[in-house]
Amino acid sequence: MANKIIKRYSYINQLKDYVGSDFVKVYIGIRRSGKTTLMHNIMDELKSMGINDENIIFVSLESREYAHIDNSEQLDEIVHNKTENINGKIYLFFDEIQQVKGWEKSINSYRVSMDSDIYITGSNSKLLSGELATLLTGRYITINVYPFSFKEFLQYKNEIEGVELTKYTINELYDDYFDFGGMPGILSLGSDEFKKIALKDIYNSILFEDIVSRFKINNIDLLQRFARYMISSTGEIFSSKSIKNYLKSNDIYTSQDTLLKYNGYLNQSFFISKCKYFELKGRKELKILGKYYLTDHSFHHALIEDNMLKVTKILENIVYVELLRRGYTIHVGRTIDNTEVDFVCEKYGKYKYIQVSYRLTSEKTLDRELSPLLKIHDKYESFLITTENHDFSKEGVKHLNIIDFLCGNEL
Repeated sequence: MANKIIKRYSYINQLKDYVGSDFVKVYIGIRRSGKTTLMHNIMDELKSMGINDENIIFVSLESREYAHIDNSEQLDEIVHNKTENINGKIYLFFDEIQQVKGWEKSINSYRVSMDSDIYITGSNSKLLSGELATLLTGRYITINVYPFSFKEFLQYKNEIEGVELTKYTINELYDDYFDFGGMPGILSLGSDEFKKIALKDIYNSILFEDIVSRFKINNIDLLQRFARYMISSTGEIFSSKSIKNYLKSNDIYTSQDTLLKYNGYLNQSFFISKCKYFELKGRKELKILGKYYLTDHSFHHALIEDNMLKVTKILENIVYVELLRRGYTIHVGRTIDNTEVDFVCEKYGKYKYIQVSYRLTSEKTLDRELSPLLKIHDKYESFLITTENHDFSKEGVKHLNIIDFLCGNEL
């Protein structure tokens, strides 16, 4: 375990009411997003509360020590051997639990038969879609783990690398974050080239370990081409028919069903996230094509050439994931005349409306961005987020600089 870690307080604080309870704590998120480090954060918190080291059991199914564990019987044997002589409550941590066949019954049996507090992580959104959800009805809490937010990125730079956070250095660090995102494992790498190589390695591990191996994909070349298409078209409307025609123009033939399956696999691995459409007048989700964003925008920079041609889409991506971190349900808004609002954000029955623009080059551009927001006539707030420092607030729409948005508690 690397020594250079930060405490991710936003996640730790979500657990305060559940530590020590029989609720199974489930952390899910994209591979290498920091779930393992978060487990170590929690173990450190337990030790600070006076829990003895021997009462804390950590099993990483991706480590060499436990790589041989393939099924629940082997897992049960390990847990039995490690806990048989322990007195008092036992704190069980299982990292990447989906590697073990039949793990659901084992986890539930520990919860029922042992005085235990259980934490698990997984890199697949379907982790709780099957048997565990049935076995644990009402007895688990799910926490979505994302790569570092910009605030966590700054925390890392300050606490681990000793960077003094002035207005100047924060602006410089934002440029780095815009290019290379918040995947925790790449932050300590020195050169841009090393970061790109590391991101490509993470991308390949997601593709091959979370998708090809899990779903028994035979046409790996097609999957790779599809994934790259999704990366290059972040923030654009998804159409399996359009992708099929694009591939066909390159003499690659496949079916829409296959492409939809691949899309589902990328979703399940948390590599991409779907933002569905929402009719603002009727307040209802629309069953039409949605847009997709990357869980970390850095993959765009690492894998797509000429990515700076899509800076506004990358900025949208950053805002979208930050809103997910803050607990919003997010849709693309559609007004009565079919114009779009980039993000309709809902939490606790209240709404926020957001437009994102990289730069406002003229009054005409400003009016174009504001137009969809000004067509919404209700009591909720509207925001325009750009990279500029000048205040473009107008007619009740509040302008926010992207750094202020990412560093602050707005929304």
